[in-house]
Amino acid sequence: MANNTSEIKINITVDENKVPEDIRWTANDGGIVNEQAKAMLLSIWDSKVQETLRIDLWTKEMPVDEMKVFFHQTLVAMADTFERATDDKKMSDTMRDFCAYFAEKLELHKK
Repeated sequence: MANNTSEIKINITVDENKVPEDIRWTANDGGIVNEQAKAMLLSIWDSKVQETLRIDLWTKEMPVDEMKVFFHQTLVAMADTFERATDDKKMSDTMRDFCAYFAEKLELHKK
């Protein structure tokens, strides 16, 4: 039985100061082909050193108000993922409480 593989490709165009100007990604299995993005957060677990490796990028065109919504949605998704991965509903609900607090302080629900 052969293993299937899936590829996610990310292309970053940077300026002379290595600041991202354009982020494009492709995930053929998901029907995504060369789609533009303004920001990305990627975390990868290195079990050998028990450490998270991260790539956090955003383009010059990413408005601060969109960045705040992006972070809020990412935090909510992390709470959901944490619950699926650990089955720890109590801590997941605590994380969601923080997400609600975060949104309230940034006045995200008033838009």
